[in-house]
Formats: sequence, C-alpha cells, structure tokens
Amino acid sequence: MLTRIFPDRFVLILFVTILLASLLPVRGAAVPIAGGVSTAAIIFLFFLNGVRLPRDEVLHGIRNWKLQGSALAFCFGFMALLGLAAQAATAPLLPATLALGFLFLGVLPSTVQSATAASSLAGGNVAASVVAAALLNLSGVALSPLLFALLAGADGEIHGEAVLRIVSILLIPFIAGQLVQRWLRPWVLAHRGLATFMDRTAIAIAVYVAFSAAVVAGIWSLLDGREIAIVFAAVAVLLALSFGGAWALGGLLKLARPDRITLLFSAAQKSIAVGAPLAATLFPPAIAGMVLVPILVYHMAQLILSAWIAPMLRSGQGVVLE
Repeated sequence: MLTRIFPDRFVLILFVTILLASLLPVRGAAVPIAGGVSTAAIIFLFFLNGVRLPRDEVLHGIRNWKLQGSALAFCFGFMALLGLAAQAATAPLLPATLALGFLFLGVLPSTVQSATAASSLAGGNVAASVVAAALLNLSGVALSPLLFALLAGADGEIHGEAVLRIVSILLIPFIAGQLVQRWLRPWVLAHRGLATFMDRTAIAIAVYVAFSAAVVAGIWSLLDGREIAIVFAAVAVLLALSFGGAWALGGLLKLARPDRITLLFSAAQKSIAVGAPLAATLFPPAIAGMVLVPILVYHMAQLILSAWIAPMLRSGQGVVLE
C-alpha cells in the first residue's frame, strides 16, 4: 500500500521528516547543536556529490550539445522564469517568504538519481541522463545562488557572509570531492546503497533542522488551509508547465525519442538535495523552513508523477505527451 502512495522511498522519508519536525522540533539549547550537525551533514553531502559526479563522463557528454544545452537552458532559464512568475502570482495570497520559495524552486538544478532512474525506466538515453545530471548539478552549485540573487532583488540579496558560507560549506567540499574522486569513487560506486543512505540522511537532517525552526516560529499558525491549498495548486501548475514544456522543447528540437525522454526528466525535475543545503546556507533557519515548502511539495510530486508516466513512455502509451 505504501509503495503505491510513495513510489520512491525518499518521498516517505521526507514526509516522516516533516511530520517529526512538526511534532518534535528542535528547541532551546539543542538548536546550535542541531545546526552544527546539519552543517556537517551538508559539507559531507557536497563532498560525496563531488566524489560521485563523473568528471570524465561530463566531458564526454558535452559533445551532445543540443541535448545538454537545451537541458541547461530549460532548467536555469525557463524554470527560473516560471518560478519568478509563480512568486509574483502567489505573493498577494501567501506570506512573502513562502512565495519566495517558488522562485527558489525555479533556480535549483535537477535531481541526479531519480531523473536517471526515471529516464532508464522510460527507455531514455541513460548515459546522457547521467551527464545531464552531472552538468546541471555542477552548474547549479554556482548558478543557483547567483540566479536567485539576481531575480529576487532585495529579497534575495546575498551578503559577504552568505557568499563565504556558500564557498566554505558547498563549493570547497564539492571541489575536494572532485580532487579525490580518482581514489574514492570506485569505493562509492561499489557501496551505492550505503552512499545513498548517507546522502539521504544528510538531506533529511537539513530539512528537519530548517523545518523545526519554522515550526517553532509558528509556520502552522501562519498558514491556513486556503494557503496550503494555494501552494499545492501552484505546484500542480508548475509541474504541468515544466514537464509539458520540456517534452514540447524536445519535439521542437527534433531530438531522438531516447534523448527527448532524457530532456524531460533531467530538465523538469528539481533537486531537494541541493535545495535544502542551499536554503540552510542562505537563510536563517526559521525563514529557510518556509522557503523550502514549495520545493518539498514539488519534489514529492515530481517523483510520483515520474513513476506514473515513465512506464507509459516505455510502452508507447505516453501519447498524452505527444
């Protein structure tokens, strides 16, 4: 029964994390300790990503410029503009930091594991999916905070301290992982289950700490049923436009069907693995929790949607997307 509701186990993990933070949030003297644990988990997560993302495959895959270029343009161009439009549309109806979360969602890179898995399940170009995920995430470490600062204006102003945190917590560990990739990547690939458990644990810790602070600050008293419904409705519209737009772009570019499937999942999905650490780096904990709400909902919804449409695409029943 749970596999029908949560086709990806990580969706269930995020759901339980949010529930736990709502019922047992971090309070008082435990807050700085939890913050330190969260920061350490984020550093480890980006180090692990640096080890795992294949540099050689990225360099090889860049030659498919039509697919990789369109994925980059869609993920950081079209989706960023969609996020900006969603922020503008919901700003009169939602708290400002919650509406800002839609813009934050729009500038994030794609997922790695789930986009590749969905592409494989749908009969897409798996090698190109790996390359696209690597390129988007490599680019996202630098592009996501810069795009957010550019599009958010005063709300997204990144001060020197935030820049230093981004460099020290996200960028340096990632580069360190790339530097030691030659020695550690074989071990990580040989222990995929353990590596996946470690990075999902790190993401869950970051989400738990950020959402705990939002709960203590009164997120559930600030949001009523109408506002929660607006978030879900806005996410549904974003999903329709992102998945439909990515598929349509692949058709306009006359990509081969496997490449078109790769573009669909690589460009339209958004990564909580980057979103949660980046929000924890850019914003105070109470604000980070509110900003994360749209990407948390989108992430869960995209995994459910991908698990639904991927088998149809493989069997040729995805005519609704033609």
